[in-house]
Amino acid sequence: MGMLKEFKDFAVKGNLVDIAVAFVMGAAFTRVVTAFTGGLIAPLVGMLTGKDLSQNKWIIKDEVKDAAGKITQPEVALQWGAFLTSVIDFIIVAFVMFLVIKAINSLKKKEPEAALPPTPEDVILLREIRDALKK
Repeated sequence: MGMLKEFKDFAVKGNLVDIAVAFVMGAAFTRVVTAFTGGLIAPLVGMLTGKDLSQNKWIIKDEVKDAAGKITQPEVALQWGAFLTSVIDFIIVAFVMFLVIKAINSLKKKEPEAALPPTPEDVILLREIRDALKK
């Protein structure tokens, strides 16, 4: 029974619940950013380049078709546009998370520095004796 109680305490601890909520919120936010990048950024870049950013690729080997026109070997291509779109997504999510963490840290109460306890009188007297002997 002790292990079950220990697990229950761990599972309902505030930090674990906070992490779970943050994970779900982060996943939802990532979907929003992906939609933003794919739906707004990529088409705007596509307007400038003539092709949707996520559709850009570097073809290494063209597809091979037989006499009937059926594809026998698909093309081999590096999907650099999709990769770049994912990198943009990551940068946006990372920057927003940085701003959120920075805001949370600034809202936290700053603890005042603890004052040093006063020096005991006997230590002060010993220091005076030491200083007098140095002269």
